[in-house]
Amino acid sequence: MHTTMRALLNGHADDSPAIGAPDRPWMDYGGLRTLSAEVAAALHGMGIGASDRVAIVLPNGPEMATAFVTIGQAATTAPLNPAYKEEEYDFYLSDLNAKALVVMADDDGPALAAATKSGMAIIRLNVPEGAPAGYFELTSDAKGSTDTTAPTADNVALILHTSGTTSRPKIVPLLQSNVAASAAHIVTSLELTPADRCMNVMPLFHIHGLIAAVTASLAAGASIWCAPGFNALQFFACMKEAQPTWYTAVPTMHQAILSRAGRNAETIAETPLRFLRSSSASLPAQVMVALNETFNAPVVEAYGMTEAAHQMACNPLASGTQKPGAVGIPAGPQMKIAHETENKLIEGTGEVVISGPNVTPGYESNPDANAKNFFEADGARWFRTGDQGAFDSEGYLHLTGRLKEIINRGGEKISPLEVDGVLLDHPDIIQVVTFALPHPKLGEEVAAAVVLSEGSATTEQDIRAFAAGHMADFKVPRKVIIMDEIPKGATGKMQRIGLAEKLGLVESA
Repeated sequence: MHTTMRALLNGHADDSPAIGAPDRPWMDYGGLRTLSAEVAAALHGMGIGASDRVAIVLPNGPEMATAFVTIGQAATTAPLNPAYKEEEYDFYLSDLNAKALVVMADDDGPALAAATKSGMAIIRLNVPEGAPAGYFELTSDAKGSTDTTAPTADNVALILHTSGTTSRPKIVPLLQSNVAASAAHIVTSLELTPADRCMNVMPLFHIHGLIAAVTASLAAGASIWCAPGFNALQFFACMKEAQPTWYTAVPTMHQAILSRAGRNAETIAETPLRFLRSSSASLPAQVMVALNETFNAPVVEAYGMTEAAHQMACNPLASGTQKPGAVGIPAGPQMKIAHETENKLIEGTGEVVISGPNVTPGYESNPDANAKNFFEADGARWFRTGDQGAFDSEGYLHLTGRLKEIINRGGEKISPLEVDGVLLDHPDIIQVVTFALPHPKLGEEVAAAVVLSEGSATTEQDIRAFAAGHMADFKVPRKVIIMDEIPKGATGKMQRIGLAEKLGLVESA
């Protein structure tokens, strides 16, 4: 198994395609290896070495992909969301203790302002005219000397923050060995070969796109075509140009793609996919079935998180072995079920825990979080995922939901994923997110936000009546909000926690 990001590029033919983008010539593996050496030399000349942290704020595309891969072979990468405000950059750059910031040559935005205030080095990324996809040059006023030794398996390759939905974001350091192990797990699960080409539409400041799309593709000697981001209106035009064998996305993206699939049947037929992949949130069973029928290809749902360098479980690839509603079988780390409050492994339903070479060694500078989320049992160190679930008799994992998202209605525990699944059977509902609504007597009540198909006259009362006919009364949403669009996070996921507050429903509860 590869142990460092540098090793991911070895052993692949120099003339094989590696990274592409719209209207740009491909960069092959020889070019990528050359760029890696140039980046390492440039960073070393700026006084940046293997243990130093380099924040990266770049738009989605081939330069962001290659910046992550190449900088990660010389230093620690810290990709950040380009949409952040200056105050957010103030926090993240300080919290990361970044030594330098990489931005586009003409960038004068809030990341630059925050970095300048803190006195960190500014590194400008320039793309020469006519350069192949992903090629760039780095310039900076920073000068210095440093140890030029390449990172080892135990050096930190990538640092990301948790979402921080309910608390201060935690720093997740991922070692070179964690990243390499996860990439290898994905290559195995998806049976990737040099003949494959992934069309990346995921943001490249998030673990999903960085590892599943970019790093796993390079580890397999395969191709990665980088879109400038996800745009449902442009998806099929990109697909026609990229000629991918697969793509990976979150469920809301898949649903948006499905909404436009009917008018793009010709492109789908002319660009057959070997498979589609979904991760980062539970894929509704109805959406998996619809994608399979639309693209005539296996829909592989996987289960991942930042602390696992992405993938933990994955549905098998062979046609007909995918289970709608299941996130798959263990696909890399060991996976067990633990007691939700006691540090022991159990059978049945409980908290999903993992142990393996892709798992972070622990949160940085956060002993309380580490004590809460890691424990020793049966000769292994286990990480608590925060997800509730159970394995079926065939070894497939079924998630009930995030433990923090389980709705407690007067002592009755309700899985929002279960309610989602029932409501999506309504013929007029195309998207739904069930969430907890604070209640003065019951503690929490069930609420749901839904998006209806175009032209639908379905009412809140109709939806509640439908739900009452398909589930126990205590699970039926007491409030249904019909929306044109459900609020989503930066990575396209619908977020249950805090949704009542975002929708202005708390005071009326």
